[in-house]
Amino acid sequence: MSADLSIPLSDVPAGRPPAVLQVLPALVTGGVERGTVEITQALVQAGWRAVVASAGGGMVREIERAGGTHVTLPLKTKSPFGIRRNIRHLAALIERENIDLVHARSRAPAWSAYFAAKRTGRPFMTTFHNVYGGTGRLKRWYNSIMARGVRVIAISQFVGRAATRTYGVEADRLRVIPRGVDLSRFDPEAVHPSRLVQLATEWQLKDGLPVVMLPGRVTRWKGHVDLLHAAQRLPHRDFQVVFVGNHEQKPAFRDELIRLVKHLGLQGHVQLVGDCRDMAAAFMLADVVVSASTEPEGFGRIAVEAQAMGRPLVATNHGGSRETVMPGVTGWLVPPGDRAALAHAVGEALALTPEARAEMAASARALMARHFDTKLMCQATLEVYTEILFPDAAHEPVAEAALEGALG
Repeated sequence: MSADLSIPLSDVPAGRPPAVLQVLPALVTGGVERGTVEITQALVQAGWRAVVASAGGGMVREIERAGGTHVTLPLKTKSPFGIRRNIRHLAALIERENIDLVHARSRAPAWSAYFAAKRTGRPFMTTFHNVYGGTGRLKRWYNSIMARGVRVIAISQFVGRAATRTYGVEADRLRVIPRGVDLSRFDPEAVHPSRLVQLATEWQLKDGLPVVMLPGRVTRWKGHVDLLHAAQRLPHRDFQVVFVGNHEQKPAFRDELIRLVKHLGLQGHVQLVGDCRDMAAAFMLADVVVSASTEPEGFGRIAVEAQAMGRPLVATNHGGSRETVMPGVTGWLVPPGDRAALAHAVGEALALTPEARAEMAASARALMARHFDTKLMCQATLEVYTEILFPDAAHEPVAEAALEGALG
């Protein structure tokens, strides 16, 4: 699908910093939201203005602490009436805040942002955070808004191929920029032992028993059922499975998991501990981290965070994990839904010698630093912004200097 290239590029007036508006449904916990905060920080550090529009949420404070401006709008709505109303709200916001570039990160608000940008003559760009499934014509048309940017960022090669194959995003508009992990936050050396003691006490972990951890929302496609069946196949019961993530939104599935634990004879070996605000410490408590998603992850935030923390990782062999995990070097990749293979990989991870574990940890953290550091993601994204707004200066020293602040 071709972008609407009739939208003129903004002519940013001299004497004021360029302003970027990021648009997303809400600022609750999640990868899209985390990326929005990180780009806000990078923009402010580079001397640009960062404005975010969403329906609000707990991460609004992080936007404001980073020096960005948050505007609350009902952008979670998918109703045609609500989308039309949001076009007016966003167009007014663009004019009021002197926005130069509109960056949409999710489909429903992208429709409003696209027409608001078109109405105000600003360039519009998007980020594909996943492959956006759906085979019906109406669903594909709804998803296609993410392919209408003058530039389209894909968070992995996997997502980029889907954007090209399914939605016709041409190579000259597509930019593959992997999601990043904050290596200063996810650093084993930066986690004080008191944080581990606090979490272990809160979760009532049993001393001396290895922890097999699956972080992620408690929802069917994240692979909780497969991990329970894999755990039941392990020859010994000298482990504890810890599911870290919200289990209040899917109470029926949570109760199904509890029944399955009893059916498999795993009582006393499985805990659902809910959300965790200190995932760096949580990873340090894990002897092996599992990402068993049955559907492909667009990128897989858990995989890169776990590897940054030097944890042995077992992930399913599809989606973004194929790009972030080096089998046999930083972790294991197993076929999705293959419970026997998952059990075998978890068993091998638990059996690692201290020397092998240390070698894997060093390799994993080095891989993250080379390819998946948040600073690299921020630098590449700001370069796309510069490419759109200042095409003649995109490769000149003045543009490079303007980006230095984003690199820390």
